[in-house]
Amino acid sequence: MKILFTKSLDKEKVSEKLGANFLVDFVEVINTEFIKTKSFGLKNNSLIFTSVNGVKAFFENGFSANENFAEPKNYNKIYVVGSQTKKELRKHNFGTYKLCKNASELSQFITENSVNEKFLHFCGDIALDILDEKLPLQNISYKKIPVYKTELLYPKIDEKYQAIVFFSPSGVRSFAKFNNLDDVKIFSIGKTTTSEIEKLTDNKIITSSKNTLADLLNLILKDTSTGSV
Repeated sequence: MKILFTKSLDKEKVSEKLGANFLVDFVEVINTEFIKTKSFGLKNNSLIFTSVNGVKAFFENGFSANENFAEPKNYNKIYVVGSQTKKELRKHNFGTYKLCKNASELSQFITENSVNEKFLHFCGDIALDILDEKLPLQNISYKKIPVYKTELLYPKIDEKYQAIVFFSPSGVRSFAKFNNLDDVKIFSIGKTTTSEIEKLTDNKIITSSKNTLADLLNLILKDTSTGSV
């Protein structure tokens, strides 16, 4: 089975996990570049990160959070979407107050538990508007801080694949501009990405519930073993 991942990954590790029945290829569909942003004080703000790049760009620009519980007035709660984003924060020795699978889940948690906090969202320039649309409606203070920009590369793929794997809504838009999604099995990293795919095709989409690559690879193997591919 020939399968295309719309992201550069470790080919050896992916091939080892999937086994000899798969031929795997990778294509970059987006390019990211950090935006130079002058750092400022984060006192009395809670922080939101919805991507690994958001975390990387945050520290690249010289920002720093305060996780000292002894200073409640200056303390920054950190809200995160995705386990990989949480792992990136750990590399910088920062913990996470709340981890959610996607922006919709995070929005619901904040509106139910954190309405009196002020939020700064360190994100890309084309981040989805889920938080931006929902939080202000609840009179919750929310502001986007774009710290990286995303360029859609719009690759044209001539080779035929039995399955395509997607990792972000922007990646879906980039790939779909010049490539058809009909007659292929579609795998998605999570619900937000799946929502973008659903705008483009009626094909069945197999979605990771854990929003991780490991879970996605397990889903591919499970789906194949059932004979549905």
